[in-house]
Amino acid sequence: MTTAEPQQAREALDAFREDRTYLGADHRRNERRTWIVTGICAVTLVAQVAGGLAFRSMALTASGLHMAAHVAALLVAAGAYALARRHAENPRFAFGTGKLGYLAGFANAVVLAMTALLIAVESVQRLLAPEAVDYVSAFPIAAAGLAITLVCMWLLRPTGGQSHRHDREGDLNLTAAHLHLTADAIVSMLALIAMLAGMYLGWAVFDPLAGLVGAALVGHFAWTLLKRAGLSLLDVNPSAELTAEIRGRLEADGERVIDLHLWRLGPGHHAAIAVVTDDHPKPVEAYRARLAGLPGLSHVTIEVRGAGAEHGHRH
Repeated sequence: MTTAEPQQAREALDAFREDRTYLGADHRRNERRTWIVTGICAVTLVAQVAGGLAFRSMALTASGLHMAAHVAALLVAAGAYALARRHAENPRFAFGTGKLGYLAGFANAVVLAMTALLIAVESVQRLLAPEAVDYVSAFPIAAAGLAITLVCMWLLRPTGGQSHRHDREGDLNLTAAHLHLTADAIVSMLALIAMLAGMYLGWAVFDPLAGLVGAALVGHFAWTLLKRAGLSLLDVNPSAELTAEIRGRLEADGERVIDLHLWRLGPGHHAAIAVVTDDHPKPVEAYRARLAGLPGLSHVTIEVRGAGAEHGHRH
């Protein structure tokens, strides 16, 4: 090694020690936005239920109860942000709390799937046993609910600021909350179209058909989110590209990587474990220095094997 190489190796080692929380770059901002949207939905829920009881409007009461599903999903997302931040440095979490958001996203995906099933069942029942719909009363309530949902969607829109070419997942917790609102907005728009068809064309069958289309879309959203969150929770390799780049850097001078594992720690953070064989082994820090600066690689463990090699682990 040259004189400069030990210093570079030490700097590379320090770089991996700087931040052990593995939270997303926009964690606090996304947490604030989620609490704000939760508050908006909670106030809307109370107003709708109170109005429904005061004016004896079942449609308004039902709209309020539907808003309760939003509040529950958003509370899960906001709670995950708060818990992850509060326990970020808790040593009981071996790899930090960055994946609490993925757990919340998975829970919200389950809620979306249940919502899709309930919408589908109700729509089929309406097809088999049609009921009269008070379009005039229901339309403004549905329109108001859609307007509120669109505002909340805008407030929770993913910015993409923390993603890079090795991690396109972004903050899955925020994505799940936004997807929940997106699904509701689509269902609401379909319902409004069906109401207009019923009011002006007399096509009452459009109402349950719109419900079935909405259920299919929500089910698709739920399945996509379940897969994304589930794969992260099961530590499936998140990036073949990053894996190949790590391997290429570690084998730059003829070494051989005989074992390599990569998994996600949180939004924008990955961990890697590599076993390297080398006929002329160098200190572990020399191999770690080759990985310095790789975007999204926040935690590295390397073992070196070879004739006379020192077996080393660095965290």
